[in-house]
Amino acid sequence: MHLLGPWLAQSNEFRLSEYYTEFMHYLPSLGRALLMLGVGWWLAGRIKALLDQILLRRQVDATLTTFLTKFCYWLLIVIVLIMALKETGYDISPLTGVLAASTLAVGLALQNSMANFAAGVLIILFRHFRVGDSIEAGGVAGTVEEISIFDTHLTTDDNRKIIVPNGKILASPIVNASAKPLRRLDLTFHVSYESNLQQAKGIILASVKEDIRALPNPPPAVLVASLGENAVHLTVRAWTAIGDYDGLRSHLLEDVKLRFDAAGIVIPRPQREVHLRSEK
Repeated sequence: MHLLGPWLAQSNEFRLSEYYTEFMHYLPSLGRALLMLGVGWWLAGRIKALLDQILLRRQVDATLTTFLTKFCYWLLIVIVLIMALKETGYDISPLTGVLAASTLAVGLALQNSMANFAAGVLIILFRHFRVGDSIEAGGVAGTVEEISIFDTHLTTDDNRKIIVPNGKILASPIVNASAKPLRRLDLTFHVSYESNLQQAKGIILASVKEDIRALPNPPPAVLVASLGENAVHLTVRAWTAIGDYDGLRSHLLEDVKLRFDAAGIVIPRPQREVHLRSEK
C-alpha cells in the first residue's frame, strides 16, 4: 500500500489536470452558448412584446393574440436552445430527429384539431361573425356566445348551448343575420280568388305603415307574388331594424289576419277535388 500511494496520487493529479485542460478547451464554447441563451431569451421576449403590440394595434382578437405571441415565443426559445447545444459541440442530430418524429406523430394525431384551429384563425382574422351575431352555420342556428380557437359556442332561441367545431363552420355557407343594421321582411299572405284583391292589398299596406317598426324609406310595398291553385299570393316587403324584425313579423301576421276577418277577406284552406267514377 505504501508503494501504491505515490502512484495513486500521481494518477489523480493527472486526471485532474486532464479534466482541467478539457474544461478550458470547452470553456469558450460554453461561454458562447450561455451568451447565446441569454441574448436569445431576451430577444424572444422583445419579439413577443412587439408582436403583441402589432396585433393589438390591428385589433386582432385577444384569444388569437395570446395564442400567437406565446407560440412564437416558445418556438424561438426551442430554436435558441438547439443552437446553444450545437455551439457546445453536442451532436443534435438525434434530438432533431426525435423532434421531427414527434411533430409528425402529433400532427397526425391532431389532424382534425389542427383543421379546426386553422379554421378558427381564419374566422377570427377575417371576422366572418362576432360575438352577439345571429348566424346559421354548420347545420345549426343561434346567437354567437363565444369564439375560441377550436370551436364556436352558440345559444339557441330556447336557451340551448351548441358547440360547433370551427372546421365544420368554415366548410359550410355562413348566414349572418346581424351583419347589416337593416333587414327586409318578406311576408306572404294567401287571399282567395273570390275576395277583393285591391282591398286586401290596401289592408296589408295599411297594417305595415301603421307599425312604427317598419321604416318609411325605402317605402313598404305589397306585390302579387304568384297565382296559386287555390289563392292569390300577396307578398309584403318592408325594411326594419335587425332588433325589430321578429316583432314586426309576428305583429303583421296577427294584425292582417284580424283585419281580413273584419273586412270579409277569405284566407283559403288547402283544397283537393276528388272525382268519383261509378262503374256499371
